[in-house]
Amino acid sequence: MPLPRIFHFLFPEEIIGGHEAQPHSRPFMALVASLHDGQWGRCGGFLVEEDIVLTAAHVQESPVYVILGAHDILFQEKTWQKIPVKKAIPHPNFINATAINDIMILQLKTKAQLNAAVGLLPLPGESDRVRPGQVCSVAGWGLITKNETTNKLREVDLIIQEHFQCGRRYPNYDSTSQLCVGDPQKQMCSFKGDSGGPLVCKNVAQGIVSHGNEDGTPPRVSTKISSFLPWIKKTIKGLHLEESP
Repeated sequence: MPLPRIFHFLFPEEIIGGHEAQPHSRPFMALVASLHDGQWGRCGGFLVEEDIVLTAAHVQESPVYVILGAHDILFQEKTWQKIPVKKAIPHPNFINATAINDIMILQLKTKAQLNAAVGLLPLPGESDRVRPGQVCSVAGWGLITKNETTNKLREVDLIIQEHFQCGRRYPNYDSTSQLCVGDPQKQMCSFKGDSGGPLVCKNVAQGIVSHGNEDGTPPRVSTKISSFLPWIKKTIKGLHLEESP
């Protein structure tokens, strides 16, 4: 059964200058499907607990379900797990106009079944630091150029930049809660369709793809996960306590 025809959100991100990922080599990846004014939209996310997906807060158009274990999103594979979203909790201080605090927790209605195609991505420790020059990666489904789409998961390696690179490009850039990602001299970056996907550094989720210029040039901005760990842990704990008998 094919996925409903899905279009891009206002602030989507996708992969430019990357390549197709090895199928199911990123088992933590989630496709988040949402419905807004009768139109389907999609973004990225990632599984951090069996019933918890992290994504970007600016994707607020009523998340309906997530698909785990996907590679080609047009054709349902045996590995798919399509799970309804029970509750979506954006950060309480998220500011849509500036994309500050661009992080959201999705509680799934049922727990995912972990296997070779569906797995968890570790979160960083509060003292973890991502340094300029470090090579990380992002992945997502959708545009690979401004006019060319793909339905298979793609990935790209990106270099963490000094904060000033994004500070001079984005007036609201916050170095305490955001990361600057992508060499401005290379046409390699996230672009339209993959907001909410993880910035993975040394097999740990250090960022969440957030936003960038409309022309699809790097560097672009990711939410720094380590700055939000207390909120993430407190919120997830509260959700699980609600589930306790």
